Amino acid sequence: MTGKGSVNHNSRKFHAKNTAPERSCLNVEYCNENIKDVYHELFDEALARYNEKQTRSDRRIDDYYEKICSGKQEKPFHEIILQIGNKDDMGAKTEEGQLAAKILDKYMQDFQQRNPTLRVFSAYLHMDEATPHLHIDFIPYTTGSKRGLETRVSLKKALAELGFKGGTRSETERNQWVAAEKERLAEIMLQHGIEWEKKGTHEKHLSVLDFEKKERAKEVAELEQTISGSKEELSDILYQQIAAGQETEQIRKEGEAIRQEVSELSATNLLLKEQTETLAEDKEKLLSENEKLEKQQKKLQQEINKMVQSKEVMERNIHAYDEDVKWQLAEPGALMSAKAYRDKKALPLVEKLKEVVKNLTIKCVQLAEQSKKLTVKVDGQQKQISRLTDKVMEQSDTIDRLQEKVSDLGRLERHLGRKQVQSIVERSKALEQAERAIKRPKRAFEMSR
Repeated sequence: MTGKGSVNHNSRKFHAKNTAPERSCLNVEYCNENIKDVYHELFDEALARYNEKQTRSDRRIDDYYEKICSGKQEKPFHEIILQIGNKDDMGAKTEEGQLAAKILDKYMQDFQQRNPTLRVFSAYLHMDEATPHLHIDFIPYTTGSKRGLETRVSLKKALAELGFKGGTRSETERNQWVAAEKERLAEIMLQHGIEWEKKGTHEKHLSVLDFEKKERAKEVAELEQTISGSKEELSDILYQQIAAGQETEQIRKEGEAIRQEVSELSATNLLLKEQTETLAEDKEKLLSENEKLEKQQKKLQQEINKMVQSKEVMERNIHAYDEDVKWQLAEPGALMSAKAYRDKKALPLVEKLKEVVKNLTIKCVQLAEQSKKLTVKVDGQQKQISRLTDKVMEQSDTIDRLQEKVSDLGRLERHLGRKQVQSIVERSKALEQAERAIKRPKRAFEMSR
């Protein structure tokens, strides 16, 4: 038979009136795991994959156990209770009761192996009540589901994977499975010389589980409630299918838009790499040209300094020509003739002045040429500096635009996740490579013609 299940009662965290605490030490604990830990073990990976696919935060599931507890479609766990005989023929204190406990223990040993889709997390053999009996609490689950979580709670699907398909009202998956478990227990009983007594009813049961009319009425009511719930579930499923279809179409459109955007960003990313390399090369060239300009400026400054020094020397010489005695024409002596004054005084001074004027003229011409060359160099450098400044400004604008594209790519990664964006980029690259591979043989064929 099946029950609602009370883990705290089964583990004897509290004692009911029908228990004998002094005999609780004879109870057998097969397993007692925290149900939430088992839920994490069974469903965390599937839950993570499910949540990763959701584009809306309100569709994500934070705690699958709490969702099942608060829902109406599935129970968080189920329990089966097995007992042989009753207190009159299989009392816990009698030898027959000890035999019943031995049979139940053997039955329990291969229960999990026999029912792999029913994850047992709590199981106890109770010897501190009137008749030995077994409590088995389990979580039914299914894998490979196409709707919702890939691995999820489902009694119907779990039993179907064990081979129990729904039939008539009295032959539900659960009833078929319970009947099969009773048959297994009956086999072990027969090995110990105990025959399964079947009462005068078409319903198979152990002698101890003498179902009365009231119990059968409860089962019928439960089945009717199940049918009513199934209708509601079917209605919910139809609604969910319509909503899922609409959501799928929306996701498809969003996915196409995202794919287009990622493809554009991928192309932009390649352009970024190429332009970054070009900018790095330009930077090196600019640094080299700046270094040359600095050297040329130093050289020009040295030449200008020389010109300034030459100017100062010339100014000093001019001053000397005005004041120095050797550049003054001496007064003629009282007895000196005009010819002697001309030959000895005037002509030598004139020759000296001619030589000075000649040298000054040459120097002025040289300085004028140097000044002209320096002016040309300065103008060229000014133009070069202006050109480099414009180029730097253009590169600065380009860097700003590239940085904006990088920011867009970062926003997309934060929205979709780095792995998904990388996956889309890789698929786009593969598609582009395939398209190029298709076009390449065609061009080769045209060239051969």
